[in-house]
Amino acid sequence: ALKQLSPTAGEIKSMRTDSRHLRKNVGLSILDHIIAEAKSRAYLRLSLETGSGEEFEPALNMYRKRGFVNGDAFGDYLASDFNQFMHLEL
Repeated sequence: ALKQLSPTAGEIKSMRTDSRHLRKNVGLSILDHIIAEAKSRAYLRLSLETGSGEEFEPALNMYRKRGFVNGDAFGDYLASDFNQFMHLEL
């Protein structure tokens, strides 16, 4: 899902791929669609909050593949040892 944070910024909400479709680029296709939608809305920045740890590495690699970089907390989120924040400048 894509949530509007401001007229120029959006947030990617939780994404999950059904276990039957893992490692088939389904997540990457969904991410590409969300990025395209964010651009069509004229957002300048797309952000997300996610977890940390080994189980999150496949998702983190997917986001990095599309240019997301780690950064500061945004919105109402508070940084903790468990979560991290990624941003993509559009």
